[in-house]
Amino acid sequence: MAASMSLLSGCRCLVSGFLWGNWAHAASHGLKQVVETTERNTTIIEGKVLEVEEAPTTPNPSGQCPICHWNLKHKYSYEDVLLVSQFITSEGSMLPRRVTGLCMEEHRKVEVCVKLAHQAGLLPNHKPKLPEGFVPKNKKPKLNRYLTR
Repeated sequence: MAASMSLLSGCRCLVSGFLWGNWAHAASHGLKQVVETTERNTTIIEGKVLEVEEAPTTPNPSGQCPICHWNLKHKYSYEDVLLVSQFITSEGSMLPRRVTGLCMEEHRKVEVCVKLAHQAGLLPNHKPKLPEGFVPKNKKPKLNRYLTR
């Protein structure tokens, strides 16, 4: 019984070493360039790892959220569709703070920017799809109060 338990724990260590060991983080991560070499009737296609520059250092590493982290606090508006579209779902609604990682102040600002971008028509493809054959109900017409008295 003890021998089987030690064998089992040894296998667990071996498997965990394969899964989370140093060899799992080999140089295969990163961008690869596809190189095609033709010799006579043989074509060799291989992927060569490109050396990628490291990511730039952030201007404010102590920032709480991504916007504070990159010092974009007062530098965006509803017209910056690429920035605003990162914080919305495919239907066009705002993602929650726990998903985006924004602080409360920036979450509110981005929420206002999303609403303004929708109203300005800058996010036209983010409308919920209505079921086939859906006909919206007509609202009651507003009557002129002065003529109804």
